[in-house]
Amino acid sequence: MIGLFDHPWMLLGALLAGAAAAGSVLAGHARRRVRLARFGAPEALARLAPQGADAPPRWRAARLGAAALLIGVGIAGPRWGASELIVESEGIDVVIALDVSLSMLAEDERPSRLERMKQEVRRLRASAPGDRVSLIAFAGRSYLLTPLTSDDGALELFLENLDPSVVGQPGSSLAPPLRQGLDVLAAAPGGADRALVVMSDGEAFDDREEVITLAEQAKADDVHLVTVGFGTAGGAPIPLPATGGAEVKRDTEGKIVITRYDEELLRAVATAADGVFIPAGMTDKGNRVRRALADLESVRRAERLRQARPPRFALFVFAAILLLLVDAWRVDGGRLPWRGLIERRFRRVGPALVAFLLAAPALGAQPTAQDAIEHHRAGRILPAIRDYRAAIAAGDRRSIVLFDLGTALLAADSLDAAIEALARATYLPDAEVRRRARYNLGLAYLKRGLRLDGEAQGTALEQARREFRTLLLERPGDKDVQWNYELALHAPTGGGGNSPPPPNRPNQPPPPPSGQMTRQQAEALLEAAAREERETQARRQRGERQTRAPGTKDW
Repeated sequence: MIGLFDHPWMLLGALLAGAAAAGSVLAGHARRRVRLARFGAPEALARLAPQGADAPPRWRAARLGAAALLIGVGIAGPRWGASELIVESEGIDVVIALDVSLSMLAEDERPSRLERMKQEVRRLRASAPGDRVSLIAFAGRSYLLTPLTSDDGALELFLENLDPSVVGQPGSSLAPPLRQGLDVLAAAPGGADRALVVMSDGEAFDDREEVITLAEQAKADDVHLVTVGFGTAGGAPIPLPATGGAEVKRDTEGKIVITRYDEELLRAVATAADGVFIPAGMTDKGNRVRRALADLESVRRAERLRQARPPRFALFVFAAILLLLVDAWRVDGGRLPWRGLIERRFRRVGPALVAFLLAAPALGAQPTAQDAIEHHRAGRILPAIRDYRAAIAAGDRRSIVLFDLGTALLAADSLDAAIEALARATYLPDAEVRRRARYNLGLAYLKRGLRLDGEAQGTALEQARREFRTLLLERPGDKDVQWNYELALHAPTGGGGNSPPPPNRPNQPPPPPSGQMTRQQAEALLEAAAREERETQARRQRGERQTRAPGTKDW
């Protein structure tokens, strides 16, 4: 019943409304008979009144009671079946590459360069809702967030969660997003003009020749390139997110890093591509980008969107309106001409029509993840993943939905997609969702590490240990985390040897370990892990000092 209705509790209200409507008609008839009895004997009134006027209005009570019942069922939000929507739009194909390196956290633009960049992207989307847009995040490398889509809900979901943790590799390089953006546009069907928009503070240490070559390739491929700057020449320190902004970024010598806007490379890239450069000092950058792309040729396209279990309230409300119209006609014996019927009886039907028109938008715009949850509970993982994604695309931005999507992807063994979703869920505001997401993220890395070998295996297992170690520091007695952390710590490397025991599944009791781990053992394990982490970081820093070229940045 819960899966068939958005608000199943309203079904009881529908029954009460139907009974009340029917009862009020019969009660009104009884009161009328009492009033008429004051004017004479029943026999005299029967001779004067039309034939059958004294009979109880059972059919009218049934009609009005059924109409009230149907309206109540419609308000309960019935859903079933499936439908497809054809959404028509007209626009171009645009890839937006967004700089999410640490330097974009600088606050020389308020509230920060990163937040100002997000505002401009939203302004650009608002000015061209028909465009298909793909988002790329980049720092030391680039990462494709969305394919080309006109779904504002999906774009906004990724935009809200955009921060330096999305990419993971520090630094700032323009070559990877240029290359990836050109690849996305080259594979785009449809025949619309194409554009690549790069938003950055320009502080990148690229191979300049490689970047210019990619810009010239964009010109040769007829891709219109726009570069947009953020920041100030005076610069600002970089607040560290891990400390809540209380500390700022320092270099290897302990000096405070000042990140400064550098327009030279951004301008050179735009010039090489015969494109447009929008300096950081300009206001309203989103609309300026739109004007720079205004001359491009758009195409009209139709997208087919599948909607699982769409709302069916209109059927019930329409049937109720028909019953009210029939009642309005029957009250006058069906003898009124249609014009008189409409004019004289609008007062009866009008309120119902107004209520329907007011309620329809609200009833029809309630995306729900209930279908996905039911599929997930029943073990139907692939339909659950499909419905979770549909709910997110429809605008459901609750923390638990993103977490559930990542967990379903993990259950389907789609590790890369699961890691992507769960990594974002670890930055959501709900503390319990963050903790559960971190556990499942560690599990995904552990599964990946147990299947790989070589350097890739070591990286995955190190990431798994990091996630489980963080959880153990919060809750040292968690047996699930202890089991998985010990497995990640002592997993065989090199791709050979005996098969390790399986990791714990999400939200499942752990298999019995070889002896229960005491709190002292857990603390000893954590102390050893912390020592290992310190040694790893020290080796990494020594290596960075030896191999990092002068002037190379990791922000």
